[in-house]
Parts: sequence; C-alpha cells; structure tokens
Amino acid sequence: MSNDNLYKEKYRPQFHFTAKTNWLNDPNGLIYYKGEYHLFFQHNPDGINWGNMTWGHAISPDMIHWKQIDHAIYPDKLGTIFSGSGVVDWNNTAGFKTGDEDVLVCIYTSAGDCVEPKVPFTQSIAYSNDRGRTWQKYARNPVLEHIVGSNRDPKVIWHKPTEKWIMALFLDGNDYALFSSPNLKEWTRICDLCLPDTGECPDIFELTVDGDPNNKKWVFWGANGNHYIGSFDGQTFTPESNLMRPDFGANFYAGQTWSDIPESDGRRIQIAWMNGGKYPDMPFNQQMSFPCEITLKTTSEGIRMFRQPIRELANIRQRRLEYYDQELYNQEEMIPDIYSDLLDIHAEVKLGTASDFGFVIRGEKINYNVENKEISFLGKSAKLEPIDNKLKFQILVDRTSIELFGNDGIMSMSSCFLPEKNGISAYASGGGISGNLVVYELKSAW
Repeated sequence: MSNDNLYKEKYRPQFHFTAKTNWLNDPNGLIYYKGEYHLFFQHNPDGINWGNMTWGHAISPDMIHWKQIDHAIYPDKLGTIFSGSGVVDWNNTAGFKTGDEDVLVCIYTSAGDCVEPKVPFTQSIAYSNDRGRTWQKYARNPVLEHIVGSNRDPKVIWHKPTEKWIMALFLDGNDYALFSSPNLKEWTRICDLCLPDTGECPDIFELTVDGDPNNKKWVFWGANGNHYIGSFDGQTFTPESNLMRPDFGANFYAGQTWSDIPESDGRRIQIAWMNGGKYPDMPFNQQMSFPCEITLKTTSEGIRMFRQPIRELANIRQRRLEYYDQELYNQEEMIPDIYSDLLDIHAEVKLGTASDFGFVIRGEKINYNVENKEISFLGKSAKLEPIDNKLKFQILVDRTSIELFGNDGIMSMSSCFLPEKNGISAYASGGGISGNLVVYELKSAW
C-alpha cells in the first residue's frame, strides 16, 4: 500500500487508533513520559488475524494523533508476548539506568504455550533507556514464575506510602492476586481477589471522590469492565461496593489506564480494545476505543465510576452546529447540513409525553424507552435514569464505531458498526420531547 492511501481506507477509523497493518488487540504498557503518551498493543506483525503476539508501539502528544514506531518486544524462548503494563522507574529501583533518561520498564506475560517447546506462562520485564525507542529484555527473566493455569496480564503501579511496586495479576477463572516488589525483579504474593464473571486483564488505581483530595478510593478492574470500588493499604484490597460495570456496548474489552501522568494534570485516563469489529477488505484488523477520563462521583446510589472522552477531543473539532430549545413531536426530523462521517454529538433532552425518542446516526437507530428507562442500539441495551426529568448524551461517531456516554458518563456503550450512509436525524414517538443539540464535525487525526 502506498503512503498516499495509508489511513485513508474506506473503513479506517479516523480518530481511533489502529495499527498500520495486521491484527491488534489489548492496549498494553500505557506510559506517559516527557510529553509523550506511549501506547503498546497486542499485535501480529505478520498477519491479519490473532497470533504471533508481539508488542506494537505508538506515541502521541495528545492520545489522538498517533505515530506508530518500531515494534517493541518480540517473542522468545519463554513465549510470545501477551498483555502487560508499563511504568517509569523514577527511583531506578531495578538498577537499569545507564544515562540521563529515566528508565521505562514494561512488564508482560511470556506466553509459553505458544512456542515450542512449550513452557508455562510466566511474567517478564523489558526496559528502555532512550525514551522507549529501543528495548532490552531482563537477562534473568522471568521475574515471576508460573503460579496456575495461564496466569497473565500483569498491571504494575508504584504505591508511594509503602514504597513498593504493586502487581495485579490474573490467575485463572475469576481469580486474581496482588504482589509487591521493591525492584520490579522479586515479587511477593500479598492478596487474593475474585471478580465474578470477569476474567483476565486487571487494573488497579486510586481516585479522588468528587475531586476531594482528602477522600480517595481504589478501583480493582477486570477485562470486561467489572470492577469493585474499595480500599487498599498496600497489602490488601478490600471491596466496599457491589460488582459494577461502566460500559454496556458490544465492543469494549481489556481497558487499561495510563501510568505516570503528572500530578499537575491529575487525570486517570483509560483506553480499551473495541473487540470484535469488522473491517472488510482492510489491511488492518481491530481498533482501540477513544481515550476517556475516569472519575468517581457520589450519586444517590453511592459512589460510582464516570467515564468521559478526554478534553483533547477539542483538538480535532471543526464546524459546530447548534440547535437550542428545539421541540419534536411524533416525527423524525433530519438534522440538516451534516456531511461529515466523524461526529461529536452533545444532546440534552427534557422528557415530555413521548414514549420513545432517539437518533438515527448513519443509518443506525439509537432508541431511548422512557417507561423502561433503557437505551438500545446495535443489539445492546442499558439503563439510564433521568436526572430532574432530563437526560444528557455525548455520542462519538467514527467510520466504524459509535460510543455513547450518558449523563456525564455514568454509563457508556462502545460498539462497532458498518454504516449504511451519512447523515443524522432525531425522532420522537408517542408524544413529544424538547431539548438542545450541539454537533461538532471532526477532522481526521491522521
């Protein structure tokens, strides 16, 4: 493929990350260092389908404009390179630093069942002294021997109060464990956890509640988004909530958050794999979700996670169309002059007499049933409670995906689709609604 056509293909997402070519899945090794966001990803450099897992690598100044660079970590005799995470070793605890740059360390699963001769799954590390441009594997890998099954997907964080590294690791079934280490090389098991109906790809992180620095909680997260909110003292994670889930779309998996975002920024930012999308006749396969800021807020039902698209989305907004104090009764109304296939839609709807209302976006119907308090599209449904008889939506539309965020992100629905046409419309049935609508046409990030 010529460079003239790269990233311009018919079904190429224009503001969601995709590999130049071939297969992509879980986001890995999310690190921020010196103005660059690093995104590593599960990648088959030699084929359009899953297999031959290698860590691909891309960098960005804003998590929207990505540049794919050389692959970072390749298979070896310990296995192919399954999912994991990354950190900046600011204190050089592992002793890998050789120059002026702080050391970036990636922690990953060596998937031994995928090589010959087969060996058990173990956890390994690799490091970089040149801002992530080249990587060297630790000579004494693995750093954590096999425990059970296909134990995998280490997510490592620095726990400042105990001055220890903490690793969350998937074990088997719905079982996870936490480990601690002073140096990223030697690990001690400290806590076991269970996330029912979840499996693999853990994450663990601390957040303020309602932005209050004196009120913080911890989140323990699994691949499908199931999570607990609770406490962590450096030794034990204690759930303090029911098992909860933030995203109810058809294509949301393996979400992971960035490490080492500066305190001056203070955000917790997450990206996921939009698993299972279809991309006919494309040179690439699969895409990432749009990055979201995660917060915890107090609601009438307790503390809940909120997910909202990062503010950097403004970097690619173009034309703005505004429709205020609109009323719609028992009809479908085209929203004129929308030519773009890349949209950021903001709607605030005041419930009236309508039994159903929604949008038709590029041929796909998004429906809200007022009686059931349920929103449905692309084969999935989710509850969304009105607040003061109003509902708020933000909807991101790319060439092959729709991501909907309800009521400032207390729920989301991330789904892939193949659009039938351009254009959007709004509709109401069984009565009327009123509200405001702002639509931004977006430009390509490529």
